[in-house]
Amino acid sequence: MPQNRRSNPAHKAALLLLLILPLVLASCVSRESGTTAAKIPETVPLSELGGVTLQVGDQKGGTESLLRAARQLDNLPYTVQFSTFTSGPPQIEAATAGKIDFAITGNTPPIFGAASGAKVKVVSAYDGGGVGDQILVHADSPIKTIADLRGRSIAVGKGSSAHGHLLGQLDKAGLKPSDVNLVFLQPADALSAFSQRQADAWAIWDPYTAQAEQQIDVRSVGQAKGVTNGYWFGIASDAALADAKRNSALADLLIRFEKAARWARDNPEQWAQSYAAAVGLDPKVAEVSQARSLRLPTALDDDVVASEQKLTDLFAESGQISSLPKFADWVDRRYNDVLAPLLLSTN
Repeated sequence: MPQNRRSNPAHKAALLLLLILPLVLASCVSRESGTTAAKIPETVPLSELGGVTLQVGDQKGGTESLLRAARQLDNLPYTVQFSTFTSGPPQIEAATAGKIDFAITGNTPPIFGAASGAKVKVVSAYDGGGVGDQILVHADSPIKTIADLRGRSIAVGKGSSAHGHLLGQLDKAGLKPSDVNLVFLQPADALSAFSQRQADAWAIWDPYTAQAEQQIDVRSVGQAKGVTNGYWFGIASDAALADAKRNSALADLLIRFEKAARWARDNPEQWAQSYAAAVGLDPKVAEVSQARSLRLPTALDDDVVASEQKLTDLFAESGQISSLPKFADWVDRRYNDVLAPLLLSTN
């Protein structure tokens, strides 16, 4: 009938809306799913993981040496290969690029990862206390307080836990990053610059803090405890979490790390000696750093996530990151139940 073929603007608009609305909703779901935890694959029995290799990032040998000292790498039903990184940010980049499956980083690298849309999730938490995360100056420096850092140069690893600690200290003292000169250097280069007095202060974490305390006449003008949360985080690549076999192997490795941390807490002298030998540290440096900065497994709960969001907000407000991510979108708590029985921290 001719009248049914006639164009009706209102009718066409309604039909167009009906056609577009599902696409808009689908787009929203797609964007949302890009930042939330991936669907958890079915668990694979450990007996079927013989051909699996987990690529694990490490810093100063801390993860591998602890697992080995506690005999937690014995009789693995899968293979683990370790790669050494200078700090947390390169580990985040490597996980996003698919070069590693897992790593343990300080509290700030996951924030930078979230701000850049990294393809990783935080899957476990560890309480390092924050005592070994310090801001050092030379013993004869006129700098006595954080406020005295105004106009001074500070060596720090960009995106590291020391960066977060420094930002927290500046904020507490009423200073902004623009009030100081941030010199972004990795630990080895920062140690050289600081030793040669090319930087007035050095924001750093253990074992480098303990190493500097032994090798250079230094003073601390601030520690992270009570200023930032002192947490470390296990981060896993999205690709590993979506793979049934690597997901299952990672659950087992996280349990082994918790058992290793318990062993280290109960055998501090043996652990310090083993750590020193494994990574080439002076035994006294290893003893001091591990006595105050042992990463104790703790619950990945709402309080931990909230404390990270607070630090994330500080980074965004100060212009140190270009966006304000919702940190919870980069957290995956799938391993909480299996890890809960072995938690060592009461925080």
